[in-house]
Amino acid sequence: MNTYLNALGVICNLGAGKSAVAEALFAGDDSGIRPEQDWIPGHAPPLGRVHVALPPIPEALRSHRDNRNNRLLLAATQEIEADIRAAIECYGHERIGVVLGTSTTGIEEATQGIGAYRRDGTWPADYRYAHQELGAPAAFLAEWLGLGGPCYSISTACTSGARALLSAQRLLRTGLCDAVLCGGVDTLCRLAINGFHALEAVDLQRCDPFSRHRRGINIGEAAALFLMTREDGPVELLGGGASSDAYHMSSPDPHGTGAQKAMQDALRNARLDAKQIDYINLHGTATEHNDSMESLAVTATFAHAVPCSSTKSLTGHTLAAAGALEAAFCWLSLSDRRAERRLPPHRWDGEADPALPPLNFVQAGGHLPAGGRRYLMSNSFAFGGNNTALILGDPA
Repeated sequence: MNTYLNALGVICNLGAGKSAVAEALFAGDDSGIRPEQDWIPGHAPPLGRVHVALPPIPEALRSHRDNRNNRLLLAATQEIEADIRAAIECYGHERIGVVLGTSTTGIEEATQGIGAYRRDGTWPADYRYAHQELGAPAAFLAEWLGLGGPCYSISTACTSGARALLSAQRLLRTGLCDAVLCGGVDTLCRLAINGFHALEAVDLQRCDPFSRHRRGINIGEAAALFLMTREDGPVELLGGGASSDAYHMSSPDPHGTGAQKAMQDALRNARLDAKQIDYINLHGTATEHNDSMESLAVTATFAHAVPCSSTKSLTGHTLAAAGALEAAFCWLSLSDRRAERRLPPHRWDGEADPALPPLNFVQAGGHLPAGGRRYLMSNSFAFGGNNTALILGDPA
């Protein structure tokens, strides 16, 4: 049963909305990664922060749903609200589900509330414990839109957004839903930023994926939301693969065994050969171990020098939103008809690590080959050995 990504709403540090994000993405514009004060004591790490004004939470929900994570999600949702309303009219509220990947939810507001309690001995009037619940973003969308289908969040660290798309696809294929809102959302928060800094995984300069000088990640925030149905659409979700090698709590299997399995399963589920993949959006975090593992896994899976790039030097690592955001970048490439279907360039210092097998990084101005159906893969890997690969392509 075919499943299609019929509509996309997206916001990240590159811009608000598909058009703005696409122009910055394909130009390789990394100006959205900026040093930010007041997140790590004594440092100003480069972060992919969204600086545009976010829409207010609807008044009826403001008392219990108002946090930055939900406002970011609302901004992405409003871009495709007309498509969603049309789906509700077509299928009914009870036949539309919501599946979102997240990890931070409203923990920043919760942290501020706890800090105020420790300082003042009383809870702030606007403190809501529910802001930090993992199911909160999905519940917010379902409540605002009045949806009655399955509604839940997935939190598998940095694969969450990608796993949400696979779960949405299953809901459609099992007949539980006729349409699903799916994607990922995460916002900057001190808990995550300082946690990664404590792990010595944060680069206090701009990150350099796959460089010999790579030192760690820059963190960003984003929301990417798809409307997925069984009706023909501009982009098809052809298949996906997920594995869990459980090699280590925070380090990947150095040989990339689980990553290879996820990519191979995605190819099998999509009924494609590796040589048919035209581009890979790499997980490419710019950490020593992830980039080493991923370069080995990609080289072992793809005999041809498949064009690829990491976009985290443009957006930062958006954590649980990353899998959905980078699938959105593939969606934008496939939908980019007016400019020969551009590809995101790989922005780095150009100094390859001689210990890694070389990859075919997309240069500025790169685009998909003309003619025929095109197939793109998006990789996401996470703590605990959680691995996911998605394949998006032109509809038949």
